[in-house]
Formats: sequence, C-alpha cells, structure tokens
Amino acid sequence: MVLRSSFLGRCSFSIIRMSYYLFKSEPGVYSFDDLVRDGETVWDGVTNPTAVKNLREMKAGAKWIFYHTGDERTAVGTGTVVSVDATDSKVPIVRVKAGKRLKQPKTLAQIKAEKLFKASPLLTIGRLSVVPLSKEQWEWFVA
Repeated sequence: MVLRSSFLGRCSFSIIRMSYYLFKSEPGVYSFDDLVRDGETVWDGVTNPTAVKNLREMKAGAKWIFYHTGDERTAVGTGTVVSVDATDSKVPIVRVKAGKRLKQPKTLAQIKAEKLFKASPLLTIGRLSVVPLSKEQWEWFVA
C-alpha cells in the first residue's frame, strides 16, 4: 500500500529572520529595573521619524538591548518584542517584555571601540532612540 499525500503541496514555508534592535531610555524616566518590575510595557514616546520607522518594521519575537542614556551611557539588559500594532503608522504600538540583565554591561566607550559598530546608526545618529542591530552586534552585547 502506498500512501499519497498532498500535504507538502499545501504547505508554504517561509524563512523567519530574527531581527535585533537597541532601545534607548533615560534611566530616570524608565529604566531596565522598571521594565523588570513591570514585566511588560508599551514602548512609547518615540517621535523621531527614523526611530518610528524602526518600531513600525518590528515583528513579534524580535530581540532588543536596553540601553541607558544620560550620564550612564551603558547597555544593561535584553528584551523581546511581544507584539506590534502598526495600524497608525505615525504611532506604532510596540509591546515589549523584559529579558535578562547583561552579564557584562557595555559602555558607550566600549561600543565605540568595537569595529562592529563603526557604521552603525547607534554611533552615526547618536540621538536615534531605536536602532537596528546586526546579529553579530547582538551577539557582542550578550556575550
């Protein structure tokens, strides 16, 4: 007896590409500890058009680095994008959840010294609050 199935013919496969970002926040306004306490939050208050575009393009499951700005200037933790509602393209609603504290926080000086970031918007557009990262940059942060 031979079983024939058209199952494979009905399936569509897509490659899921993980995306990575860095989110900046003044620790006195909203810190990584605040996110850990809250568990989840909506990342809002972003007005820069490039940063808004980065938020709008995110997908659930994207990984991100939490970076404290101001006097601290240090990447301190990780998070995951829970959901993205880009119905209003000017104000996408991005829900995020806390990940883990980085084993080795990375200072701005360390980031600037790393060749991986030479052309990164993290350094070339310093005021950008939501920055895309490459997989290699993500791995450098969490190593």
